[in-house]
Amino acid sequence: MKILKQYLFLSLTALALASCSDDNDPAANNVTLAFNNTLGSTAIVLGNANSATATTGTSAAGQVHHFSELKYVISNIRLIKDDGTEVPYNINDLDKGATVIDQSKPASLNYLLANIPAGVYRQLKFGLGIKPEQNTLDQVRFPNFYAAAGANDTEMMWEWGAGYRFTKIEGFYDADNKVMSIHTGSTVQGAEGNYTQGVNAYRDITLNLVTNAIVGSSAPKITIQADFSKLLSGATNTITLSTGTGMDDNATPNIHTAVQMIKFVDNLGGNGTSDNSGMFSVSNVAN
Repeated sequence: MKILKQYLFLSLTALALASCSDDNDPAANNVTLAFNNTLGSTAIVLGNANSATATTGTSAAGQVHHFSELKYVISNIRLIKDDGTEVPYNINDLDKGATVIDQSKPASLNYLLANIPAGVYRQLKFGLGIKPEQNTLDQVRFPNFYAAAGANDTEMMWEWGAGYRFTKIEGFYDADNKVMSIHTGSTVQGAEGNYTQGVNAYRDITLNLVTNAIVGSSAPKITIQADFSKLLSGATNTITLSTGTGMDDNATPNIHTAVQMIKFVDNLGGNGTSDNSGMFSVSNVAN
């Protein structure tokens, strides 16, 4: 009987220790992606044409500019462990794994990734925009993202209804505050009902973390800087804004928009070969 009592005591003790161990070592925790939109090192403040408080930048070509609207889509998020294992986050579900970052809405600048497996992570990957196989306005399959992207104050859909806008930048440039309206997104060609891929504006971003993110007992916050000075002065292109309807005019939409758009895309999201980060970098990891 004494041996049985000792056995039961040891069993309960082991169970209690295991329970404590489980509590101290959760199988998963959250990760927050915090987006800090800047012009150079200065946080962006939006403003109208005559704003005295809007953040201004000066491009490599000497053009002063500021923004009145700034939005972009993030999707296809993956975290990379220190052993190279890739952990995807709802990459096939836009409702759960994609979001619109909107500078005018502070709550949108922090995107929570729920139930990330415990581990040590060294790298982050995500898409700027929506990958081609998902870039259709599917209200039935992804009703929440469809509603968020199509809201009147968001307008992240092309008017012609074939896909989403990936970035939407409105603002003003030069001393006389000429209008700047730069929208990017993949295009289609062909007849309605028989579209094929035109310009592919989706870009896959790869960022090394400045410090490993340790998921488990802690829920890390990864701060991502999006430096919009790269819009006109990127690693791939130095762009001079020009208003008009000619082949080289690019400040506002015209018939040649797709030709000029890809230069902005490569600056913001990288060209996919020599540059896989574009305007993005990780500035901090708080474990």
